[in-house]
Amino acid sequence: MPTYTITELAEEFEITPRAIRFYEDHGILNPKREGAGGRNRVYPARERTRLKLTLRGKRLGFTLSEIKDLIDMYESPKDTEVQLQSFLGVLRQHREKLERQREDLELTLAEIAAHEDECRRLLADGRIEPKKNGAAGKPRRKAA
Repeated sequence: MPTYTITELAEEFEITPRAIRFYEDHGILNPKREGAGGRNRVYPARERTRLKLTLRGKRLGFTLSEIKDLIDMYESPKDTEVQLQSFLGVLRQHREKLERQREDLELTLAEIAAHEDECRRLLADGRIEPKKNGAAGKPRRKAA
């Protein structure tokens, strides 16, 4: 069975060894230790898979706690109803969170568009006085 060093995994997944140690600190990865005093980390294929799933979970926006729970769920027998129900629950919560974020983003984008439109309107009507001698502050409207 193949094994990997921390450097090999870091290069393969384009992350730093520090990131891999961070996942170890959070109990997601658990390498074997070899060499004098157990200084060398050795990652079996199982740990490589856990790292791959962790990085996929991060890209999807899951928290480390959620990622760990999902990965640990598959350490027990596969395809049980309890696992699938649990996974559906996590996915539902994540979907709800992302939909709330999307609504917030859409509102924010609408506000930005309104500000942009107002700025364009003010510039187009020609009633904004240019700054004099590098004066700071808001542009002033010309008297009507």
